[in-house]
Amino acid sequence: MKILSLIQARRGSSRLPDKVLKEVLGTPLLLQMIRRAERSILKGEVAVITTKEPQDDVVAELCEANHIHCFRGHSTDLLDRHYQAALHFGADAVVKIPSDCPLIDPNIIDEVLQYFISHSKEYDYVSNLHPATWPDGNDVEIMHMSILEKAWKEAPREFEREHTTPYIWENPDKFRIGSVIWNTGKDYSTSHRWTLDYPEDLEFIKRVYEELYPQNSAFTLEDILMLLQQKRDIADINKTYAGEYWYKNHLDELKNIDDKWKKK
Repeated sequence: MKILSLIQARRGSSRLPDKVLKEVLGTPLLLQMIRRAERSILKGEVAVITTKEPQDDVVAELCEANHIHCFRGHSTDLLDRHYQAALHFGADAVVKIPSDCPLIDPNIIDEVLQYFISHSKEYDYVSNLHPATWPDGNDVEIMHMSILEKAWKEAPREFEREHTTPYIWENPDKFRIGSVIWNTGKDYSTSHRWTLDYPEDLEFIKRVYEELYPQNSAFTLEDILMLLQQKRDIADINKTYAGEYWYKNHLDELKNIDDKWKKK
């Protein structure tokens, strides 16, 4: 099975423009995140998928300068961008990771991917988002290429095209959905915000890197949690936005789906 891990990145964020190129310790966050994702054992080939818009030339140039695969596609139809990139690289299974997760733990990537690999005949799609349990900013989704293609052909709504996978996870009668939850039994998905959307998120992420990276560039989820226990002021930086995530309102509209999803 050829696995392709795609990191979607563009400069045109409305809440925090140019967020993927904001620097931490002198390095763009996109590059910091890619380095973390590349520590995953099972990630397969890693590529950035950006748009064909001129403003994203700098994203492509950053990738080229650092010998990172880059594919350029549709600016708003992320489903098409993922599908075309998967065709381009000849993937059998596609991993979706958003670029606003610069603290993502490669061990979590491997846990989700290993579950998918071990149950590849049982599930079409596996994620750690439905339900979400890890701190927000550790988002991992993986699907068979045939399923991505089916969604690409069938998904009719703008929301489903823009966010790539909603057509899959909102149709459990059509697709076999698998979910990996945090084995601690804890749910930090709405209390611990490690994703990047607002200036406060950027300040939080900077502080985490400044505290942990110089001693251990491969710092883990556990290292971050320990830091936040020791320095609670860091956790307070972006707590206003805890529990805010893009699909929350959409999920609230869905009915009777939780009991249909198959959970690990």
